[in-house]
Amino acid sequence: MERSSAGISFDVVVIGASAGGVQALGQLLPRLPAHFAPAMVVVLHQPADSSGVLAEMFDAKCRLPVRLAEDKQPLVGGTVLFAPPGYHTLIEGDSAVALSLDAPEHYSRPSIDVLFESAAWGFRERALGILLTGASADGAAGLRLIQRAGGGAWVQDPATAVSDLMPKSALELGVPAQVLSLEQMSRRLAHMATSHSDVTVQGDVRNDKERN
Repeated sequence: MERSSAGISFDVVVIGASAGGVQALGQLLPRLPAHFAPAMVVVLHQPADSSGVLAEMFDAKCRLPVRLAEDKQPLVGGTVLFAPPGYHTLIEGDSAVALSLDAPEHYSRPSIDVLFESAAWGFRERALGILLTGASADGAAGLRLIQRAGGGAWVQDPATAVSDLMPKSALELGVPAQVLSLEQMSRRLAHMATSHSDVTVQGDVRNDKERN
């Protein structure tokens, strides 16, 4: 378990984004250090019939392995999982992800709220929720639940977002989140790295990335 620049420990980072999210994630994910410690799960609103190539696209740009989440897949530190189009992606306990075909929330499946709420229940103070640019209120209630469970809550500064509705919705709901630019988020996330370069993670996913 590693410490952020604010002195708080997080084992999982969950990120939600919608309109403008590809660009925002493009400023965050490639800058994660090779030995980023927490597991990361990302929900980006996409049409259900999307091809799901975002994980492959980001994998080619990032130091960390980036994968499309699969049902019952273990959570692994230093690995980024994208929710597949058309499936809610949840965290089961604090060890694996699960996919669901339950009804859309906020007209979206995957839903950011669904992911965030599961992270709050499974990880509590060890979860960090990050809400980026987007044109819906999805994620606001889930971010509030993470914060109330003792976890961290960040929102993209609405003034810097392609679509400011999503971060504004969280702030208007009263979530006491830290309002940060993407540059500030990148710097803080970079501090969440393991201290040793010879770290081994479950399944050697990160080691395989480094060898390739």
